[in-house]
Amino acid sequence: MFRIPLGSTGRYCDGRSRRSFLQFGLAGMGSLGVSDLLRAKAAAAPGNAKQTSLILIWLDGGPSHMDTYDPKPNAPAEYRGIWSPIPTNVPGFEITEMFPLQAKLADSFSVVRSVHHNAGDHFTGGHWMLTGRGGVNGALKAQKYPFFGAVASKVLGARKHGMPAFVGVPYSMSIGLRPGYFGGNYLGVENNPFETGGDPNNDKFAVQNLSMSKGMTMDRLADRRALTIHFDEVRRLAEKSKQMETTDRFEQEAFDLVTGSQARQAFDIQSESPEARDRYGRNSWGQSVLLARRLVEAGSTIVTCHFGGWDSHWNHQATMERHLPRVDMAVSGLLTDLKERGLLDQVMVMVCGEFGRTPKMNNGGNGGPALSKGTPGRDHWGNALSVMMAGGGIKGGTIVGATNKRGERPAERPVRPGDIHHTIFHQLGIDPDIAFTNHAGRPIPAIDHGAVIEELIA
Repeated sequence: MFRIPLGSTGRYCDGRSRRSFLQFGLAGMGSLGVSDLLRAKAAAAPGNAKQTSLILIWLDGGPSHMDTYDPKPNAPAEYRGIWSPIPTNVPGFEITEMFPLQAKLADSFSVVRSVHHNAGDHFTGGHWMLTGRGGVNGALKAQKYPFFGAVASKVLGARKHGMPAFVGVPYSMSIGLRPGYFGGNYLGVENNPFETGGDPNNDKFAVQNLSMSKGMTMDRLADRRALTIHFDEVRRLAEKSKQMETTDRFEQEAFDLVTGSQARQAFDIQSESPEARDRYGRNSWGQSVLLARRLVEAGSTIVTCHFGGWDSHWNHQATMERHLPRVDMAVSGLLTDLKERGLLDQVMVMVCGEFGRTPKMNNGGNGGPALSKGTPGRDHWGNALSVMMAGGGIKGGTIVGATNKRGERPAERPVRPGDIHHTIFHQLGIDPDIAFTNHAGRPIPAIDHGAVIEELIA
């Protein structure tokens, strides 16, 4: 059986059918036949001529906007933080000195500095950024609406035959919940992410989802498939069901996904040159992003990369000095690689987390004596966060909006999550007014607020 291993999740401060040989597990939601998934895709809207895809680098836990893409060098010392800004290759566009590689590529990306949802709860913030709506919190964590990428998966399917439309590398997780707010929810589990599992930086990395059970060979798999086709033929003759008339086509597509070369080659990160792998960083984050590039190039539509560990209430400096260089190398490696391969206009890239962090540094006590938990840190802050966007028709070298002089809240051009989602849908070619029936039988629009951020459209 093709199943996804679950494994453990990190901690945050908030605490057999007859076609079983063609099944894989979906993010802990049980098993679903691949042919069922493809059947659901065929019922979705036909999409359009655009072939844009999206790589979302999710900084789970909430990165500090002031220590990444919105530095405040003129703010009081306790606000501006530890690092100084540096100029980029775009005049007037500064980012943290911890991003020297991205600073050389600012003409290829833009930053929206005025995003806000005003929620300081991890779960509320994550739900806002990933689904475009609130309604959850630390006490009521269950997802209420689908991830915007799951909507894209349902509507568009894969850009190329033989590839999963929506992939999580190495998994999709929000605030310790897997797949959490990356799930399809009422769109159906067939729109949950196909997760690779494992560590792409491991020399023995292999996608277990596409591995055959022990003792199963291609010949045996083909024999079993031939047997089910025979049974389907008998059943078709008996029932004369219109639904059964298309079964062979769906089973063929499912068989191609599991046994074909397209997906297997795309997941084979070991085939990359050592130089290419070095460019992204020889760590799990860098190699996850490299794998994401391989997947969208091969035909996946949505790929998410999970970068966890950003909940820096204390020891903020050590955490950032560990995380920021890896983000810098992975993002710069991706943008450079996409540009060299002629894919930057086709692949959209987005970097964000569920919220920003408090502009004013705390005393490291987390409610106790100063420094009792460690060196100073930053707490939750949903009143302002930055979102980096690039590629896929997104204009480079642009700053949208601004926060006030202390980075506390938007001062110019306030942007909400729905505005980000409208922009993504516009570039992917999805009607933002499309609606889906929820569990209560009500039609729910994919996006309920906002508009395209026109300043970002090239």
